Amino acid sequence: MRQTTLCYIDDGQRYLMLHRVKKANDASHEKWIGVGGKCEANESPDECMVREVREETGIEVTRWRYRGIVTFISNTWPNEYMHLFTATEWRGRVGDCDEGDLAWVDKKRLEELNLWQGDRLFLRLLLDDGAPFFSMKLVYVDDNLVEAKIDGHPVPLP
Repeated sequence: MRQTTLCYIDDGQRYLMLHRVKKANDASHEKWIGVGGKCEANESPDECMVREVREETGIEVTRWRYRGIVTFISNTWPNEYMHLFTATEWRGRVGDCDEGDLAWVDKKRLEELNLWQGDRLFLRLLLDDGAPFFSMKLVYVDDNLVEAKIDGHPVPLP
């Protein structure tokens, strides 16, 4: 399975979100997600996350937390292990992204966005700063979430 990262840059009240609207054949077209991408050879998840954030936003994260891992299974898209991070400190200014539009979104408004169903589940955990590291499994058929587990336990679908 491929390895990917996803980071939510946190300024205390908002997350920096990426509205995926610029890339052709994008599995997440029109969705709002965090910032991240595929791990390169010999790259740790932390190194991948720092690189991807820099490439997509122009900022250099300096303080982050590894929050969880998602096993993403799909009949349409490649299966992956997605490593989830939040970052609370960085250097630089947010620039333009060639994969979509970056926007600071109030955490209270995240549910209003066009999100993947499974993202709604893990975002609830990320929003709880005291939540422990978690393992989540998300199974999609086409674009529909059909199964979700957290730490091996089934959870209701959003």
